[in-house]
Amino acid sequence: MEPTRFRQATPEDAQALLDVERAAGIAALGHIFPPGMYPFPADEVLAKWESALTEPGVRVLVLDDDDADSSRLACFVAHDERLLRHLAVHPSRWGAGLARAAMDAAVAEMRDPRLWCLADNDQAIGFYEHLGWRRTGRTLASDYAPFPDQVEMALPRD
Repeated sequence: MEPTRFRQATPEDAQALLDVERAAGIAALGHIFPPGMYPFPADEVLAKWESALTEPGVRVLVLDDDDADSSRLACFVAHDERLLRHLAVHPSRWGAGLARAAMDAAVAEMRDPRLWCLADNDQAIGFYEHLGWRRTGRTLASDYAPFPDQVEMALPRD
């Protein structure tokens, strides 16, 4: 199998990052953010990406979707030196190993890796735990209504 080729995102990728985050979020998090009650906050998320793409010390790695007929991204991962900020795979590419490849690319560039995950996102928590991440016991409220709890996770280094 050919290695996954991530590239550094540019400000021109902001809309594509939003598109993947929206598709993945709606598919995976509807039980936490029912779309009829909590519409996807597209303007806020786009502003977040525009800021992250120019923030010093933040790396946003993307994988172009060569299986798509458009300029869609297959997945992305964003991190700084210590915090894995965002990870998403377009639902059409779920099960292809892209989340693990994105995680490996990010963790290789981090020291003392940490992340925050929605407490009720069992699929993501199971994925992280499978890769060796452990809950730290710290929690905080999400930035978006209805403000569900997030749990902090850390990746112990041997």
